[in-house]
Amino acid sequence: MAAPPPRSVLVTGCSSGIGLALAARLARDPHGRFQVIATMRDLGKRQRLEEAAGSALGRTLSIQRLDVSSDSSVAECMASIPGGHVDVLVNNAGVGHVGPLESTSLEQMKHVFETNFFGAVRMIRAVLPGMKRRRRGHILVLSSVMGLQGEGQWERSAGSGKPMGAQHQQWDVSLVEPGPVCTDFELKLLEEVSRSEYPGTDEVTLGYFKDVYIPASREIFRTLGQSPGDVAEAIVSVLCSPRPPLRAQTNALYTPVLALKYADPTGELSVRGLHRMLFRHSALLRGSAAVLRCLTCGCLRTRVRPL
Repeated sequence: MAAPPPRSVLVTGCSSGIGLALAARLARDPHGRFQVIATMRDLGKRQRLEEAAGSALGRTLSIQRLDVSSDSSVAECMASIPGGHVDVLVNNAGVGHVGPLESTSLEQMKHVFETNFFGAVRMIRAVLPGMKRRRRGHILVLSSVMGLQGEGQWERSAGSGKPMGAQHQQWDVSLVEPGPVCTDFELKLLEEVSRSEYPGTDEVTLGYFKDVYIPASREIFRTLGQSPGDVAEAIVSVLCSPRPPLRAQTNALYTPVLALKYADPTGELSVRGLHRMLFRHSALLRGSAAVLRCLTCGCLRTRVRPL
């Protein structure tokens, strides 16, 4: 039986991180199942993707300019696609912000939501009519486990990264929820916040933020963080599943944290647990993270052999 034609996959935010890794992985799929439209706001940053794509560039991968925060840019990108045909949309583009709430301006918050939430809405609106006509398609949104967990008083981009659960008809909708991912984006963000002044924040809050929260975040990324390639492989599994899940977490190390959320749907248990680990038992947090990493990395299995 002839193999089905490759699915056209539009991925946003492909200049770095998860988007870059995913676009290259799909384009170089050994089974030739995907035709990738990799998009980014600034085409001047395309070199890394071109290098990662290798011989797939121009064959199973094309690169288009797309700013998800611009109606006209979305329209121009869709017009460049033959027939506007998109079988799979991967909403990956996003911006981040970390800091005490009182030092974050409304303009900064609006900027995050304009990209992370309304940008996803724009893209879904753009591809949905075609999926309805064809009665098939897959919309995949990169969200975060932080959308389930929350972080108490610290303002992050987590809440903006959970767009609506689009109505199911003859197409699939999936939320992929990574934990910490070690990308240039995240590492640069942590470095910037450690140097920022945060005017308007009281000294006690600022002390907790810089002396407790930021070091703990670095430790969590170091011990629990996945690579963009790990997340890309998890997304491929979702895309190729005969029954794609509505929600998919990519990091098994976060299962105990998520269990707290499901044990208490109000969220109080998970938020209070995280708060206590951060501010009262930081050494226990670091130790637990290190143990989890060791138990799942396979080092014990390679060192301990049956007699």
